[in-house]
Amino acid sequence: MIRCLIVDDEQHALDILIHYIEQTPQLEMVAATTNPIEALQLVATQPVDLVLLDIQMPELSGMDFIRSINGKCKVILTTAYSEFALDGYELDVVDYLLKPIRLPRFLTAIQKATTAIAASRQAGGTTTPDDDYIFVKTETKGKLLKISLTDIDYIEGMKNYVAIYTGNKKTLVYTSLKEMEERLPARRFLRIHKSFIVAIDRITGIEGNKVMLKGIHAEIITGDNYKAELMKIVRDKMI
Repeated sequence: MIRCLIVDDEQHALDILIHYIEQTPQLEMVAATTNPIEALQLVATQPVDLVLLDIQMPELSGMDFIRSINGKCKVILTTAYSEFALDGYELDVVDYLLKPIRLPRFLTAIQKATTAIAASRQAGGTTTPDDDYIFVKTETKGKLLKISLTDIDYIEGMKNYVAIYTGNKKTLVYTSLKEMEERLPARRFLRIHKSFIVAIDRITGIEGNKVMLKGIHAEIITGDNYKAELMKIVRDKMI
């Protein structure tokens, strides 16, 4: 799933892109706003994979917006003016959509973004050393909780929820384990079972199908479909 944020100072343009996102199964809309300052705050506090961004806005130009987010997420520019295309590509945007935007052209841009985001996740996930946390939706409506990735021991799938275990604390989050797997950096977290993701640096040993984690007494097991990837990590470090 790709989490999208739309930023455009024209409501009509927002409505078109909202409609397109609703028709595209792999997209999830985080928010749509006419205020780029509000959008910067959303990028800073919520997981966003892709921004659909207008260029000419009164408070903050699209180009300045891109510089401000410093590569945290991918960007597709949306504008009525073709003369900004070169500037956009120099800032490494995924694509440049000219208004009026048609659905087929929109889908082409989304495919490019999907490829770019997948490559970024494969290379090391969605976080950087300066962005080593996630915000999660808790059981309490409207409440977001910031969790440092370094605090996570393991994550357990529980039907419509996942439980994130950090030390003695258990946090229930309304999402799927697959969604969590896609959001977490692959260099630090590993899916070892249909019900478990573990922090690699917490692994202290393996006994048969049991995976021991530092300071954790719960029984964590690895599934047959996931063991090969776990053993690959072990072999790379074996002496």
